[in-house]
Amino acid sequence: METTPIGRLLLKLSPPVMLSLLIQSIYNIVDSFFVARYSAEGLTALSLICPIQFLMIALATGTGAGVNIIISRLDGLGETTKQQNYIRTGLILALVNFIIFAIPVNCLTGSYFHIFSENVVVRRQGILYTHIILAGALGLFIESICTKILQARSNMVVPMIAQVTGSIINVILDPLLIFGMAFFPKLGIAGAAIATVIGQWAAMFITLTAVLKKYSIRGHFSFLAVRRIYQNGIGSIVTQSLCTLYIVGLNMILKDFTEDAVTVLGLYYKIQSFFFIPLLGFQQVLLPVISYNYGAGKIKRTRDALKFASFLSCGIMTAATLIFILFPDKLLGIFSTEASILSIGCFAFRVISLSFVPAGLTIAITSYLQGVARMKESVFIIVLRQVFLLVPLAWILHFFGLSAVWWTFPLTEIIASLWCVVLVTVKDKAQTV
Repeated sequence: METTPIGRLLLKLSPPVMLSLLIQSIYNIVDSFFVARYSAEGLTALSLICPIQFLMIALATGTGAGVNIIISRLDGLGETTKQQNYIRTGLILALVNFIIFAIPVNCLTGSYFHIFSENVVVRRQGILYTHIILAGALGLFIESICTKILQARSNMVVPMIAQVTGSIINVILDPLLIFGMAFFPKLGIAGAAIATVIGQWAAMFITLTAVLKKYSIRGHFSFLAVRRIYQNGIGSIVTQSLCTLYIVGLNMILKDFTEDAVTVLGLYYKIQSFFFIPLLGFQQVLLPVISYNYGAGKIKRTRDALKFASFLSCGIMTAATLIFILFPDKLLGIFSTEASILSIGCFAFRVISLSFVPAGLTIAITSYLQGVARMKESVFIIVLRQVFLLVPLAWILHFFGLSAVWWTFPLTEIIASLWCVVLVTVKDKAQTV
């Protein structure tokens, strides 16, 4: 962590994480693929479910990110014995988060679908899928904590094996349970939900076993540890939670035009996740590397990590932009051949893709800010982007028609990335002086 050249270190640690996220993204796409073949209403229901899933993932992975940052920082300081309290507290928080999330959200699911769809079939399938996902969400919460604990100590292989295993199980079970193949019952969209939960629990058992073998959990649960975990994880939680809120806001704006536009937005988030995988996997490695070197007082290495991450992120996102511009019909055709969805989606995908490069830069800089304990600035950028820009701009642009709404994405990301560059450049220069 302290001596290997930054570029070589990040490229060495990143591939397992990228592969696990890539497999996870593929099974999300496969999930939607099979549901689309079963029911067009089911595909719309999955699009509407996205914000609920994002919110759950935000709480799970954000808590894990807080544990990850603290463990990495304590490693850098050489205070490894203190880690036990944070590991035990993190695992207990996984159970607490499951309880405080699943129960109230389950109660509100019916009202949520009544707001966003007038189609009775969409409502019924969406509610059924959500109830099953939430009932089995404990596997996701525990796996997220265990994965971050392992990654904090540079163990990227076990989380990769866990994700790959869970994803393969999901992909295999999807057609069997949705369509009732072999001796399996035909469960429709409920089968897709059950397959997802089984995959998540398989990943949980693998990562939890690795944590219990390698680390002691005999530490003490403490509210001080809880406070510090969320102080460090709040940036990740806010990022993904606000993502949920702005998707809900965008859905409310888009549904006034047509439900096909809502479906297109849902498909975009599923497909773009595949292309953001290298960046997101790289981010998961970048954060502990920066946190460790910041704790060890290696400030130059943290800045070198930021520079390398920025260049790599922009390069990856340039390739993603070209694919979305050149082949939007092929991407959409994976899920739907309806003329209205293809017409709306091709234009939307080309315009939204213009946001990819500045978004990659923003992600790299906010990760750097979290790693060097500048959490308030990281949260400010996130709030600026997802609260003050995305939905308000979409609302203003919707007066000019559906096509104008899609320009919300590039405008938002350009403004946010420029602010990031100014913020980091000015403060880093001031600290150098």
